[in-house]
Amino acid sequence: MAGPTTAERGKRQQESSGPPPARRFRRPRLRTIVILAVLLALLGAGSVWALYGSTWLRVEHVSVSGTQVLTPAEVRDAAAVPVGAPMISVDTDGIEARLRRKLPRIDTVDVVRSWPHGIGLKVTERTPVLLVRNGRNFIEVDSEGVRFATVSQAPKGVPVLELSVSRTGSAAASLRRFGTDRLVREAVGVAGDLPAAVARDTRTVQVRSYDDISLELGGGRTVAWGSGESGRVKARTLTALMKAAPGARHFDVSVPTAPASSGS
Repeated sequence: MAGPTTAERGKRQQESSGPPPARRFRRPRLRTIVILAVLLALLGAGSVWALYGSTWLRVEHVSVSGTQVLTPAEVRDAAAVPVGAPMISVDTDGIEARLRRKLPRIDTVDVVRSWPHGIGLKVTERTPVLLVRNGRNFIEVDSEGVRFATVSQAPKGVPVLELSVSRTGSAAASLRRFGTDRLVREAVGVAGDLPAAVARDTRTVQVRSYDDISLELGGGRTVAWGSGESGRVKARTLTALMKAAPGARHFDVSVPTAPASSGS
């Protein structure tokens, strides 16, 4: 009786060496995947519980920094941070919007989470560059023209606006063309461009027309500024002019390329 042919022996070897190894490797892989999935699910559930359900990561205190006129208590009250709430759920954008709405004196505020239990409020207040009279009070205006607070006493080193526009002649034409609000903005721009030392010594910013803005300094000195255009150039010119003529009482930088001083 003849034995198996070469082709039959090759077929039997393929049948015996193919599928079994594949089956041997599938079960450990599947078991590993299942174990990893369970571990990941447990880790995720634990993280969610730690962030939202546990008492470990909850707001316990609110710190305030950067205040000048405002008090930390005022900022904390306006912020209304939910003490006791999970840190992760605190709406920092909502707190920032609430502070800006309730306290216009605030220019910028940075609300940060200080893990594991704190919320930090880093505040920058607006700085007044000009005061507008409002009866017996004064409205503080910053360099961007924002009227942010009304105070009963004028802060030191901040000039007061005097709007004395004539109803006749060229001043009247200027008023009709630009309007009161534009003239006030020009005065704010001038006050914001003043050198720091001059700003501290300025008592009033007087506006007679768009092209006729002047300053009254301490000691009876005056500065003819002209319009609010080229403010930075005029500021540098005024600083140089005051150094060159320290005893002068009247300065004119309305044409910064041809400044003048007089009086002694």
